[in-house]
Amino acid sequence: MPHDHSSTRDSDPLAWPTGFRAYTGHGGLREHGDDISVVVSDRPATSAAMFTRSLFAGPAVVLSRVHAAGQKLRAVTTLANNANVATGRQGEENAAEVVRRVAGIVGVPQDEVLVGSTGVIGRPLPMDTIRAHFDETAQQGLAAFRATPLDVARAMMTTDTRPKTAVRTVGQACIVGVAKGVGMLEPNMATMLAYVFTDAELAPSDLDGALRTAVDHTFNCLSVDTDTSTSDTVAVIANGAAGPVDPTRFAEALADLCLDLTRQLASDGEGATKLLRVTVGGAGDPAQAKRIAKSVVNSPLVKTAVHGADPNWGRVLMAIGKNTDDTTIVPGKVTVSFGDIEVYPEEPEADTLDRLVALMRRDEVDIVITLGLGSAEATVYGCDLSADYVRVNADYTT
Repeated sequence: MPHDHSSTRDSDPLAWPTGFRAYTGHGGLREHGDDISVVVSDRPATSAAMFTRSLFAGPAVVLSRVHAAGQKLRAVTTLANNANVATGRQGEENAAEVVRRVAGIVGVPQDEVLVGSTGVIGRPLPMDTIRAHFDETAQQGLAAFRATPLDVARAMMTTDTRPKTAVRTVGQACIVGVAKGVGMLEPNMATMLAYVFTDAELAPSDLDGALRTAVDHTFNCLSVDTDTSTSDTVAVIANGAAGPVDPTRFAEALADLCLDLTRQLASDGEGATKLLRVTVGGAGDPAQAKRIAKSVVNSPLVKTAVHGADPNWGRVLMAIGKNTDDTTIVPGKVTVSFGDIEVYPEEPEADTLDRLVALMRRDEVDIVITLGLGSAEATVYGCDLSADYVRVNADYTT
């Protein structure tokens, strides 16, 4: 059932931009806690969205792609704990029914509603409890819409250990983002579920361009386990209530907000104890820099070394060298550092090893690589690999 969040709103400093409201409630998708959320603009809006390229994209993604093409989304609804993927024709019908019911509750056309669904793959949605939930919500109408961004971020969580929110301002406009996702995380054109809401007024082309640039440099530079989700969605909705803003300044603020959420997602990776940041410079082009950085951040051997605070730079060299098709890389031109301590080709002295171990024990670990081929650079974000990652995923459906 929907929950009254009026008491939390006063103590939560993060509020929605002008013209947005939200609610969360329990629809039977998990045993306890809110698992359905809706955010809606009270006025027409401009939107942009990007989605997973997985061949097994879920019905929520397939339907939302069609709606997002109109660039006038006004509402986002999320179902947690169930991806509604590989559920056949019934799964498609269930996703469409969710959209139809949400559109009726908030009073917008169905093609202005985006639906996100995330969690276990291959299980049908519990539509009986979801229908009962929406019937009760419909009776209350917009009076039930008292949830804060933090409430929505919590309701979206699956194996996340904490909610992810961020806020930025541009002139008189506010930008608020919420996100979830800590596993099955190797974005490809989008990532997890991440929604951004703003009262800035922007042309559709400016909003779309800002989102794609931001995603390329933030969410698409994130990886927890190399596995691309079937449900990845990122969207931004701008309702213009605060008036026009400079598109360049907005794009900068949006990218900064997305980077904030990216760091939160990486540091909360399933079983993670540390944020791992890999920067590759001196590359021939940006694509090469990102490719090599991803190769390092995704290496299980590098990730376990980081977890154990073991400054094993041989594993970093391995992760670079396994890119056998990248024949422009010359070992003699490569340098590797952990933080500000070079470990290759200048091997550190014995008394430096203690400093290296101390550096590797920090909550954030930096690996810096230069290829000596050009001036391109990329930074990617990930986390260490712990025994808890295995435990979380070995018992995920049981």
